[in-house]
Amino acid sequence: MSWTAQPQRGGGWLRVMAVIALGLGWRAAQALLYPITLVYLASSPSRMRRASRHYLARALGRAPGLADMWRLYFAFAATLLDRAYLLTGRTAGYAITIEGLDAMRAHARAGRGCILLGAHFGSFDALRSIGGADAPVEIRILMHHHMADAAHAMFNALDPSRARDIISLGNPAAMIEASECLARGGVIGILGDRAPRGERMISVPFLGREAPFPGGPLQLAAILGAPVLLCFGTWLGPRRYALRFEPFAERVTLDRAAREASLTEWLGRYATRLEAMCRAHPFNWFNFYDFWQEEQPA
Repeated sequence: MSWTAQPQRGGGWLRVMAVIALGLGWRAAQALLYPITLVYLASSPSRMRRASRHYLARALGRAPGLADMWRLYFAFAATLLDRAYLLTGRTAGYAITIEGLDAMRAHARAGRGCILLGAHFGSFDALRSIGGADAPVEIRILMHHHMADAAHAMFNALDPSRARDIISLGNPAAMIEASECLARGGVIGILGDRAPRGERMISVPFLGREAPFPGGPLQLAAILGAPVLLCFGTWLGPRRYALRFEPFAERVTLDRAAREASLTEWLGRYATRLEAMCRAHPFNWFNFYDFWQEEQPA
């Protein structure tokens, strides 16, 4: 089952957690994460739990136990809780280490924009902390309008500037906005491991088996013609993150005579690096659906 066909869960308790987090404080909200995670795991659809087990078995290299499942769900809940603080600038008590920021600064000094290619791994919102690291860049996120669900609406309400920073790929002017941002020396962020239904998918090796990845993000990078950095906001524990930026391509180019093979090669490079991060930090990848399309349609 595609993630787009899977009902989104948790919008109600996310709103409750946001109220508790901002009203009673982080410690009270953190304490509530334990029973909430247990209830959410116990009540999640069987297909979601199967998908999580399949992923963890590949990332861990062994059959996952209940404790492993709980750790994955807890890490996901913890990053959602932290968004309420990161999006409202309440970062006191957070320990965020940053590695590889010099590459972004170098592009900014040269007056060139760059593309940050991420994944549903850890916290993409932790990138906002680089504002406190003297990064003189404008950051905007390319996002499919299908992904603007209730959770996104709630987080946009917490931080209205977040909505302004998003460039909707359903908007005909999206590429113009992205190009203008890059021309100003800004940064365009995009996630490369999920796509709305109907987008072209290409299978590449990932965690021991071929898995479908969307070709769109790297095609967009090729069109925009800017340098590409990989970025990961790894959750290390309560209020602890490690931001990592690493060069991926000075420019993504697609061979006109062998476009499919060229795109597959770039996707393979991306999947290989994401695989390494998933093995190093297996409880940070948050795609709770049949990513490898192993199950037969009902």
